Formats: sequence, C-alpha cells, structure tokens
Amino acid sequence: MAAIEVVAFPRSAQGTGASRRLRRGGKVPGIVYGGEAAPMAIELDHNALYQHLKLEAFHASILSMAVSGKKQAVLLRDVQMHPFRAEILHVDFQRVAQDKEIYVKVPLHFVNAEIAPGVKLAGGIVSHVMNDLEVVCLPKNLPAFIEVDLAQLDAGDSVHLSALKLPAGVAIATQGGEDPVVATCVLPRAAVEEEAEAGAPTATEVPLVAKKEEKEPEKK
Repeated sequence: MAAIEVVAFPRSAQGTGASRRLRRGGKVPGIVYGGEAAPMAIELDHNALYQHLKLEAFHASILSMAVSGKKQAVLLRDVQMHPFRAEILHVDFQRVAQDKEIYVKVPLHFVNAEIAPGVKLAGGIVSHVMNDLEVVCLPKNLPAFIEVDLAQLDAGDSVHLSALKLPAGVAIATQGGEDPVVATCVLPRAAVEEEAEAGAPTATEVPLVAKKEEKEPEKK
C-alpha cells in the first residue's frame, strides 16, 4: 500500500492572531517534530486535511509529507478540533526514522461475528470493549489494522488480548501482566429474562409444593 501523501508549507507567522488569520484563509496551523531536525511550524490546506482525517489509515500509518518539495516520513500525532464546528484548529506530526521503533495505536477489525455460536445459535450480541491497540514496531512492520477473529465466540464468553495474533515484528506496547477483554458476547436483556422466567415455578405449582410439605396438626 502506497503511503498517503500530505502537502504542507513552512509557516513563519506564529501566535494566536496569526493562527486565527490562517484559519480564516482556509489553512490549518501545525507542527512537525522529532528526529535530528528542529521542530518546524507548518500550515496545511484545511479541506484536504479534513478529507484525509476521514480515512482510518491516515491515523495509523506512515505518511509521506512534502514540505518545500522535500519529502519525509511522518506519523499523525494529535488533532485539535473546534468544540462544535467541523473545523480543525491545529495538527501535530512526528518524523519517523526507519531504524527506530515507534508507538502507534492501530485499529482492531472484528471478523466472523455473524458465524460465532453465541450470535448464530444463541442470538447474542458482540460488544467491542476495545477498538484499537497500541503497538510497538519498526515503521516497516506497522500493520494497517489487527484482526480479531470471533468465529469461536460463545454466548457469555470473551476474547482476551492474549488471543490476538500479531503480525511479525509487532508487539503490544503496554500490557503490564494483565489480559484485558477485547470483545465479549452477551445475550439481550429480553432473552435473559425469558430464560429466567422459563425456569421459575408457575403460580399453580407453588401452592401444591407448599401443601405437600404442610404437616397435619397433632391430635390431642
């Protein structure tokens, strides 16, 4: 898969007022940092960047950024959005060295939920407890996503982090000895209530059982 290309321009004017003027002109202020070069203030076209942000791969893959005609490998690190408008306020990128490990959150793709026994036979619903996972790897090994196979998931069971198959050269960044739940299959509340009601004695059964257990009064 070819790297997504991003076009940026050096930004000389800085400060709140300068950033406000950039936004009014359809630009987004940003910064690119990391590596041996000094941090560089940049600006990007708002509409082009907004369309890129809609792509899942833009958030978790190595990007090719061109600044003044020179390309460099970068990662998207932070995006600041306006509280209620579809407007990007600021964006951060980090330079990437091919020989140094990176820490990136990679999206999880859940597959085979429709054939899982808990869904197909029991009518359960799969709940995604985690939607992404932070991994550590060299840039060349960075996966676009990590697959979570739900084919064997039964009702009431869960898929844990230890069950995931990671690509070669990729490791979980922080686990801390724990094995958190990634996804689980739960029965709808209505189905649970019906099952509980089916196992309870009926109104006519209860008095009969109690009557058999009653002792006759002793005769004097």
